[in-house]
Amino acid sequence: MLCEKCQDKEATVHLTQVVEGAVKKIHLCEECAAESGFDVHGPMSITDILLGMGGESAASRPTPVDRSCPRCHMRQADFKKTGRLGCPTCYETFEDELAPLIKAMHRHEQHMGKVPSRESVRVRMSTEIAALQKSLERAVAQEHYEEAAEIRDRIRTCRQKMVSEEKKAEAEKDSHAD
Repeated sequence: MLCEKCQDKEATVHLTQVVEGAVKKIHLCEECAAESGFDVHGPMSITDILLGMGGESAASRPTPVDRSCPRCHMRQADFKKTGRLGCPTCYETFEDELAPLIKAMHRHEQHMGKVPSRESVRVRMSTEIAALQKSLERAVAQEHYEEAAEIRDRIRTCRQKMVSEEKKAEAEKDSHAD
């Protein structure tokens, strides 16, 4: 297979990228891969790739500060090498590196686990109310009282919907029990 960039040499570097469900494969020779910023001879971990460090040239990348966790003393280099953290404090220590990694892997910064269908409305509404509550607190702290009143009304509406959905679910549950 020929290199897709130069169309001259044999492709020895094969990359697969999935973006929004679409799979894109790129086949490059070593020279074109190196020109594109991939270090084909240096060690590269999956964490490098996921953190976006694999596609940058060493010159364009800022020199990393090798921090370490104050609790378990795991260094950033250790995390990059193993792909695992040493303790719960590591999540706070390496937060700047983890946030984009988690968002890229899960498409959200917050865990979005599975919820039983009968609970999904309640969980979704509770999450929405919690987010609105934070927005309300922020609006009040910044003295944006009109915005705060609108948010307060949205919270009330959500709570009313949640209560009506719970009553509907309870009635449905009772009807199935008979």
